[in-house]
Amino acid sequence: MPKASLISIAAYTPAKILTNLDLEKMVETSDEWITKRTGIKQRRIAQDEDTSDLGTKAAKLAIERANLRAKDIDAVICATISPDHFCMPSTACKIAKNLGINSVTTFDISAACTGFIYLLELAKSLIESGSKKNILIIGAEKLSKIVDWADRTTCILFADGAGAAVVSADSKNEIIDVHTAADGNYAELLITPGGEEKFIKMSGNEVFKVAVQTLTKDVVEILERNKISSDKIDLFIPHQANLRIIEAVKQRLNFSDEQCVITVGKYGNTSSASIPMAMNDAYEAGRLKNGDLILLDAFGGGFTWGSALLKFGGEDYKR
Repeated sequence: MPKASLISIAAYTPAKILTNLDLEKMVETSDEWITKRTGIKQRRIAQDEDTSDLGTKAAKLAIERANLRAKDIDAVICATISPDHFCMPSTACKIAKNLGINSVTTFDISAACTGFIYLLELAKSLIESGSKKNILIIGAEKLSKIVDWADRTTCILFADGAGAAVVSADSKNEIIDVHTAADGNYAELLITPGGEEKFIKMSGNEVFKVAVQTLTKDVVEILERNKISSDKIDLFIPHQANLRIIEAVKQRLNFSDEQCVITVGKYGNTSSASIPMAMNDAYEAGRLKNGDLILLDAFGGGFTWGSALLKFGGEDYKR
């Protein structure tokens, strides 16, 4: 059976930076309050770019870093809750078109902030079944278009960006294990109602409590299942939603500062894009290296959650 490996990572962020000081002029809030409650100092906002544009730019770099060409990709899957179009075409179809990728499996998934973990599970299954060889996965979000900029409880959190990776059949490093799950009983706590209510609504305190408990349990289970202790993890890269959630999970699991990748302060919460964006930051800073053992963990609307344990890079991977 072929092994599935995540052989490249890339990201793209829009040029416009929206700081907490900017938000002070828009809603009743303050830099001190936002920083204390969330750890966020700034976020990126797309202006003349769609979700597919963000995803295309990240995806193009991911393919280049994998030493592949567009014609080598045999599936394109995008995780997003802010697609270009309400129903069709999929954002993945538009990204594939932009890249010159034709006549391959192409579709979107919606798993909110856990989207990238879901993508890894799908890609791993498709590679290991032998049906695909090189799969392009993208987490892309333009959350600024579904945020109520008059709602100070949500507009301080969410932002825009994209991250992409190539998962290939490779003999060197592998995606060791992926776990995903969901519980729709919590749906009303984090929701985009639809119809005239198109903006994100969130019950922050309730989400925080369930997120910390669920994320901790999920990480413990995937480590125990694979007989790996937390000190063996080179990098722990959680979903970048809120610094308080990340710190709470980090402390419960005894991860050191050196093991953790935290980017929420400069990017905010970019939902399905946050994990690949954080991975890319670590890679470009030289923290994420070929062969490193990394642990990913995410929690999002649905509620959805998941974790992934993998070794990064492939045989032909280049910087």
